[in-house]
Amino acid sequence: MLPASRIGLGCVTFGREIDEAASFALLDHALARGITHFDTAAAYGGGASEIILGKWLASRKPVNITVATKILPPYDHIDVTPSLQRLGVDHIDLLYLHQWHDSALKAGAALEKLPVSRFGASNVTLDQLRDLEPRFSVIQNNHNLAVSDVSDDLRDYCAAHEIAIVTYSPLGAGFLTGKHQNGVQAGSRFEIIPGHQQVYFHDAAYKRLARLEATAKRTGHSQAHLALAWALHQPGIACTLIGGRTPAHIDQAFAALDFADEAVLSELTA
Repeated sequence: MLPASRIGLGCVTFGREIDEAASFALLDHALARGITHFDTAAAYGGGASEIILGKWLASRKPVNITVATKILPPYDHIDVTPSLQRLGVDHIDLLYLHQWHDSALKAGAALEKLPVSRFGASNVTLDQLRDLEPRFSVIQNNHNLAVSDVSDDLRDYCAAHEIAIVTYSPLGAGFLTGKHQNGVQAGSRFEIIPGHQQVYFHDAAYKRLARLEATAKRTGHSQAHLALAWALHQPGIACTLIGGRTPAHIDQAFAALDFADEAVLSELTA
């Protein structure tokens, strides 16, 4: 099954930034709001995210949803048994190769043996995607106002080959809120995973942040609201993953989905 909801819930915070109880509250609220796509990875929290999501699935028994997870390279000999056990399922709706590795080019035989409905590739370039076998029907890349790995050429290629695009980090791991301009905030994603800093802390991203800040001041909307609205109204995107720590973060995304001022969104892109 492909992602069916325009907004999906990224479960990267589970077991790393929020505990099981807070994760369940987030999952329950997401389902109540109509989110039907839940995205995790074997690497998130060292498996903690999959464990928490699996406990929630067993407890709530939701129907008509899709669950995606990801595995890290190498991909010569793929074993999804640990993910199946942590999630408490015998089948995976969507499995991503989490990042590019040359072994992905020879993964066909290994993929055929897996209890997986759909395959995807995450964090890939257009050239890498072209080299993959046609069995990959979904890609997942970073895409936000500050930094994007979704080019127009990539969009066109995916549209022509019926490949669904899923994007993540619409707020740039919090960069687009502006809260890190005077230094990395304690307890934030940028402190927990310092590697994110080199992705966002550079001149090009700061210029886009300045444009967002100016537009927010002029319109009276928050930077987070405008950044989310921009990401959620991008053409050719099947699903945008949002993360969070509280149910309010989900409500924030749905409010941005209702934003309809195309002139403002165009201003941000200019």
